[in-house]
Amino acid sequence: FTHQTFRDIHRTHTLDVDQGMKITSLTFLFTDLKGSTALYDRVGDLAAYDLVREHFRLLQEIVAAESGAVVKTIGDAVMATFPTPDRALAAALRMRNSVRDLKKDLLIKIGIHEGPCLAVTLNDQLDYFGQTVNIAARVQGLADERAIYVTKPVVQHPQVETIIRESRLSPTEQIASLRGVSDKMAIYQLA
Repeated sequence: FTHQTFRDIHRTHTLDVDQGMKITSLTFLFTDLKGSTALYDRVGDLAAYDLVREHFRLLQEIVAAESGAVVKTIGDAVMATFPTPDRALAAALRMRNSVRDLKKDLLIKIGIHEGPCLAVTLNDQLDYFGQTVNIAARVQGLADERAIYVTKPVVQHPQVETIIRESRLSPTEQIASLRGVSDKMAIYQLA
C-alpha cells in the first residue's frame, strides 16, 4: 500500500467539515524551486514549463516510492505527507539529487516537520491544517540553495538518525524565529 492509495481507499473515513475534523499525526514535506522565475526568463516559457513539469513528475514518483502522498502543488512548490519522518527525509535526499540531475542550475529547497494536524475533506480532496503544517512551510522558507531543513522532532527520530549517519550528513543547528510561531525553534540544516 502506498500512502496515496491508503488516502484514496480511506477517504470516506475522514470526516468532512460539516461533521468535524480528524486529528492525526503526519510528517509534512514542502519543496520550492529556487530561481524558477529566472529560469523562465533565461530559457523561455515553454522550455522552463517543461522542466518544471518534469520536476513535478520526478517528485511525485519519489513521494510515492517513499509511501507518501502529494497533497497539492502551488506554483512550482509541493506539499506532501509521509507516515514517518524517515520516509520524508529519504524522499528529500532523492529529490535533491534528482532535481540536480534534471538541470544543474535547478535548485530545490526542502523543509520537513512532524506532528499533529487536522485532516479535512474539502471538495472531495483531503487537505491538512494546523500549526504543524504552518511550521513545515516556514521551515522550507528558511532553506537556501539545495538545503534540507528539518525540525527537532524529525532529526531526533531514530530512523532519521540512522539515515543521517549512513548518508554522512552533518546537521547544523540554528535557533530560528518563524513567522506566525510564538516561540523560537531549533532548526537543523542537513548538508
